[in-house]
Amino acid sequence: MSATLRAVSTERPFAIRAARPGDETVVFGFVAALARFERLEDEVIADGAVERLREHLFGGAPACEVLLAERDGRAIGFALFFPVYSTFKTERCLHLEDLFVLPAERGNGVGEALLRAVAGVAHARGHARLQWCVLDWNEAAIRFYRHLGANVRPDWRVCQVEGNAAIGRLARGSDPANETGVRGR
Repeated sequence: MSATLRAVSTERPFAIRAARPGDETVVFGFVAALARFERLEDEVIADGAVERLREHLFGGAPACEVLLAERDGRAIGFALFFPVYSTFKTERCLHLEDLFVLPAERGNGVGEALLRAVAGVAHARGHARLQWCVLDWNEAAIRFYRHLGANVRPDWRVCQVEGNAAIGRLARGSDPANETGVRGR
């Protein structure tokens, strides 16, 4: 996908395109910047991340996809997404894992264009839902998503079992109350 989109509040155009091999370092830079913004940088595992991203984006069985926003040949934002399934709808859906725009580029329509581009992917593939999470303290993002028509649900919590070892303990039936890595938010 490559389309030049006019930014909402600036005369400087930007383009959105699918990531390609060689972009994984840029993508990981955005992941790290997003983690800092979300105050979750301690959760990022940097060792081997670029190589894992390369495999997960461009390997034989890609796990996710990325769209990059560029202005003047420089990446200024990204969206990472992957397919999921809704049992209630018995339909394919798309999950937007990350949406990030460099702070200096915010307010110029880049985030909206990235989100609309991901929605375009979901629509073209016939998905029944586009979903994502937002931190409860990120009021600016919540307003932004609501402005674009998203239903921000206060009644759901994200549950995670972090790390392969913790997943293994769960699989074996270990008592999670005595284990680290199991959290709900």
